[in-house]
Amino acid sequence: MNQNFSIVSLVLGASTVVQIVLALLLAVSLASWTVIFRKYFSLKSARLKTDDFEQEFWSGSSLNDLYQAAVAAARKGSPLQRIFASGMREFLKLRERRLDASTLVDGARRAMRAAQQREMDVIEANLSFLASVASVSPYVGLFGTVWGIMHAFVGLSNLQQVTLATVAPGIAEALVATAIGLFAAIPAVIAYNFFARDIDRLAIRFESFMEEFSNILQRQVAPMGAGSGVAAGASRFPADIGER
Repeated sequence: MNQNFSIVSLVLGASTVVQIVLALLLAVSLASWTVIFRKYFSLKSARLKTDDFEQEFWSGSSLNDLYQAAVAAARKGSPLQRIFASGMREFLKLRERRLDASTLVDGARRAMRAAQQREMDVIEANLSFLASVASVSPYVGLFGTVWGIMHAFVGLSNLQQVTLATVAPGIAEALVATAIGLFAAIPAVIAYNFFARDIDRLAIRFESFMEEFSNILQRQVAPMGAGSGVAAGASRFPADIGER
C-alpha cells in the first residue's frame, strides 16, 4: 500500500473536525474496552462466589452459621450471600417482635427483594455505557465521514482537472471516521449482549434462591403459630439443611 494511504497519514491529513471525531471515538473505544474487561472479571467473580455460596447453603450448614459467615464477609462475599443475609436479618428482627408466621416470611422476602435490587444495580453498572457506545459510535463516525467528504469536495472545487488520484485521498480520509466508529461499536455490541445474558442468568438464580429460602422459612414457622410460640420456636432451625 502506498505510504500516503496509510492510516496514520490519512488521520494526520484529515481536517480538524474529522481529527476531533477520530480522537473522541478512540477515547470512547478505550473506555469501552476498559469497561468490558472490568465487567467480565466482576461477573466471573460474582458467578463463582454465587456457586460457592449455593454449594455451601445446600451442603448441610445451619442457617445461623451461614448468617454469621455472611455478616462477617460483608461486601467481600457473594451477591447471593448478601441477599440471604438481608432476608435472615429481617426475619430475626421480626421474630423478636412476636409477629405471626406470614408476616415473618413476607418481611424476609421483601428484604431479600430490596437487597436483590441493590445487587442488580451494582452488577448492571456501566452496562448502559456499552449500549450507548454501541448505538452512538457509528453515527459519530458517519458524521466525521460526511464532514470529511464535504471538506474534500470543497478542496476539489479549486482544481481545474479532477482525477481519481485527487479524489481518493480525501474520500479515504473521510472513511477512516466510519471505520473507527465501527471499531468502537462492534465490540461494545458483542460485549453488551454477552453481559446482558449473564446478568439475566444471575437474576434468575437470585429469584430462585429467594423463593426456595422463603419456602424454607415458611416450613419453619408454619407449625409454630403466632405470638410467643413463634418467638420461642423460630430459633430452632435444623442443623441439616438437607432436611428442610
